[in-house]
Parts: sequence; structure tokens; C-alpha cells
Amino acid sequence: MHDSLQTSPRPATAGAVAAAGMDRAAAPQPAVEFRDIAIAYGKFVAVRDFSLSIRKGSFVTLLGPSGCGKTTILRSIAGLVDITEGQISIGGRRVDDVPIYKRNIGLVFQSYALFPHKNVFDNVAFGLKYRKVPKPEIARRVGKALEMVRLPGSERKLPSQLSGGQQQRIALARAIVFEPEVLLMDEPLSALDANMREEMRVEIKKIQKETGITAIFVTHDQEEALSMSDQIVVMNAGRIEQIGTPEQVYAEPATAFVADFLGKANMLPGTVSAVDGRMATIALAAGGSVAALSPRPLATGDTVTLVVRPQKLQVGAGANRLAGRIVSTSYLGGSAVYEVDIGRGSIVRVHALIDGKAAREGEPVEIGFDPAACVLLDAQGSRIA
Repeated sequence: MHDSLQTSPRPATAGAVAAAGMDRAAAPQPAVEFRDIAIAYGKFVAVRDFSLSIRKGSFVTLLGPSGCGKTTILRSIAGLVDITEGQISIGGRRVDDVPIYKRNIGLVFQSYALFPHKNVFDNVAFGLKYRKVPKPEIARRVGKALEMVRLPGSERKLPSQLSGGQQQRIALARAIVFEPEVLLMDEPLSALDANMREEMRVEIKKIQKETGITAIFVTHDQEEALSMSDQIVVMNAGRIEQIGTPEQVYAEPATAFVADFLGKANMLPGTVSAVDGRMATIALAAGGSVAALSPRPLATGDTVTLVVRPQKLQVGAGANRLAGRIVSTSYLGGSAVYEVDIGRGSIVRVHALIDGKAAREGEPVEIGFDPAACVLLDAQGSRIA
């Protein structure tokens, strides 16, 4: 297990991952720690049972759909939202009742939040002036920050003279210029076009590694989370669903929610019809049977769901074969995404490499996958381990 995050024990979630042999007494002081956090607005509970410890210098992403509580958690670190229960520590210091200006954190928002009447220098220097840093040191730090975001020489420009991507770089420079303990970023790339988002992903990650700052990033975009993070915390309805490296949460989803939200996996319900050690034969609800390798022996009659990523399904290959018909084709150049009806209204997505033309809608097709290329969920929707 990657050591940048640990959580208190919770079955089938991040806590289960963290509980595996982690010696808390020997662990270094976390950069940020949440203990049993709950956040409520009247009778509505936005966050509950949230415990999380973040290693210094790591890049952690809170990922989930709108309304899952990820931004609420981020704002609670900043002191913009009061917690109802639990405690938050930064660098080992409890900050529940510490005002935002004493928490030594950097903030980057979706809206940039630059002062339109101030030039770039004054925008970036704002936090330093507030902290009464000497003018020569302010000039040095602002220059260094602008170099890091690749906008040297822009000190006298107004925000209105900059592109959206440049404004976001200035917002990032302002957030890191005073060397905060923690950098908080709330959907900072969602206002940018696709090309600029991809470029800024690389830049933010590069700057975070160069500075060694602890970064907490909020997004609903799975590509951002997978490409930028050391660890991902998947949230749903105010709780942690799973925590792990990008590879772990993608390849080994802990719950049906994670499997569906992260990558839109194919979910094939069925019943175990035969067992040979850890190899199970599963009669699919869509018709037909497939073999699946289980982490532990299953019992005949068990209700399960096979989770198969679109990239793991092959056209005309694989040990398990399912006959179907293509209902839609999305040509992507060197690959294509097919939606295939495998019977009884069950549609699966196949992301296949192609050499030449893609198959057409309406064509019959045989798809397959290897028994070890799937994850099995139990009747409650939790990964069988």
C-alpha cells in the first residue's frame, strides 16, 4: 500500500486499506489529519464519519459527483466551513477554531478570484504584504513564483490582459508565493478548454513536486484525478467509498459506485453455477455463462456482479465469449468504442484498438475477456477480496 494516506478502519473502504499493518506510532507527522469529521447544516448531514491522514508532500484528490461533500471537506480545512463533530489538524496542530488567516494554507479556486484592479505583481504579492514581508523579499518571492508558473515579466499586466489559463497560473502563483503548509485547489481547471486543462494538469503536478508542498485537489473529473494524484479519495453521499493509488481505485474498485463512477465499468450480474477452487462459472442475467477468477472460493448459488473495464473486453478474443450486436460505434482514430447488446437489454461498452475501419452499427460481433480480467462484487455491491 502506498503510504501517503491512512484512514481509520472501515469495512470495504479506505479504512480497510489503511488498517493493513500500518503502525501509526512509527508513522511521520501527517500534513493534514481529519478525525471523525461530521458537517451538518441543520438536519442535513453533508459529511459523516470522515477520517483521513495525509502525508506531507503528497498530491491527494477528493473525487466524486456534485453534492458528495468533497468541496465541503476542502472548505473545512481552510476554515470556510465549520465542522459539527471531530477535529482537523494541520502539521500536528489542531485548527478547528483557528481563523483562516492563521492556518497557513494556499487556495486556488475555479473562478481565479484575482483582484481585477490590481496588476499581476500586486495580486501575487497580496498575501506577502498582509504578512508584512519586507519589500525586497516580496519582489524576490513574486519573481520566483512567476518563474515557476512560466509567466516571468508579466508583473505589470492586469488580469483582463491575460487569457484564462494565464489567470489560473497567476492564481496558483499567489497561492504558493508565501510557502504555505498546504495547497488547496477546488475544481481549478473546470473553466478552461480541453487543451489548456491538459497543459495545466502537467504544470500543477510539476510545481507541486518541485516545491514539495502538500496538495489537496477537488474534482469530479476522473481523468484529472487519475493523471495527477498520488492518492485518490472517492467520495459518495458524504462518505469515503475508497482510497488508494490511481491504479488501485481503477483496477480494483471497492464498490459498485466506484466501478461505475470511475471509468464507467461494465456491470454484469449473475449467479455462481459451478465452482472449481477459485475459478467460478457464472450464469449471467443477460444469458450465457462465463468463467471468473475469484480472490477466494465462492459457493454455488452466490449472487455476484462481474465488473469488466471496456479496455479489458476484446473483439473476437478472450477465454470468455459473448455473442452480441453493435448498437453504436464511436471512432477515435487508432481505437473505437462500441456499445454492444449481448441480450436481454444488457449493453456493454468495448474500447478496442483497431487497424483500419471500425465495425459498423448493426453488425454481429463476438466479444470476450479473460477470467482474471474482472473484479467480482458480492450481493451488497462490495468487492470480493
